[in-house]
Amino acid sequence: MFRGKIVIVGSGFVGSTTAYTIMCGGLFSNIVIIDIDRDKAEGDAMDMSHGVSFVRPVTVQSGGYEECSDADIVIITAGANQKVGETRLDLLKKNTSILKNIVTEIMKYAPDDVILLTVSNPVDILTYVTWKLSGLPKNQVIGSGTVLDTSRLKYMLSTHTHVDARNCHTFIIGEHGDSEVAAWSISNISGIPLDDYEHQTGLCSKAAREEMHARVKDAAYEIIEKKGATYYAIALAVARITECIAGEENSILTVSSILEGEYGINGTALSVPAKLSGSGIQHIPYVPFSDAEMKGLINSAETMKEYISQLEI
Repeated sequence: MFRGKIVIVGSGFVGSTTAYTIMCGGLFSNIVIIDIDRDKAEGDAMDMSHGVSFVRPVTVQSGGYEECSDADIVIITAGANQKVGETRLDLLKKNTSILKNIVTEIMKYAPDDVILLTVSNPVDILTYVTWKLSGLPKNQVIGSGTVLDTSRLKYMLSTHTHVDARNCHTFIIGEHGDSEVAAWSISNISGIPLDDYEHQTGLCSKAAREEMHARVKDAAYEIIEKKGATYYAIALAVARITECIAGEENSILTVSSILEGEYGINGTALSVPAKLSGSGIQHIPYVPFSDAEMKGLINSAETMKEYISQLEI
């Protein structure tokens, strides 16, 4: 049963921007922000609350983990950033330790039907860690995955073709990171396969596609170099995921999902198209990706599993 309450753990750039974006969306009547820095969480909640007269009725507040007791969704954005000279495995171990504390506290209070949405990076591995720690059914543990990467690619296809991004259909699958895969074989512009679109217009050549994919993979690094962090687009992506769940939309997004045999993959979380509804991930349909794309997806899975094997969960 939808209760209209969402809890966000972490009041950094991503967490606070996500709370604000969800507030503006008007789907939830109660938004709670939890952070180890209680003053920061309280300040963000106060700041947003002062604008409630401009949006649909909503309460925004800070609080402790007991606020998870009647939450529909708990979003986890907290985590450490990678420091200079620190390896990815070092960061993983640090964030796994942080996540253990967070998930333990959440599950002390959360209802059996709560949905946990992990946004902290590396999101695929931490989604798997969240699932293991929570003991919840796999459909109730989701990662933001490549929802943002897919949106970035749609944007780049849109600017390349001068077609509305909502008519540019594509997926980024696999890891939210360096081993991600652009699913060009099933991509299309308003139903027109890209090879056909290239023949008609001269656009979307293989070279152009490779350049767009490279720009997607480098986008976060470029933004971080220019302004220090990414948070607007990921907040919109997370809000979209919560919208699919709260609205029981049965929409398909490339969220990070616990895979147990889908696409021949086990033992990790990875982004593939998944059907989202009120109970979380309702179904993972089989999409006939090309052989090269499947090879890339499997490679991405093996990379994730190698890191997972080095963690103490």
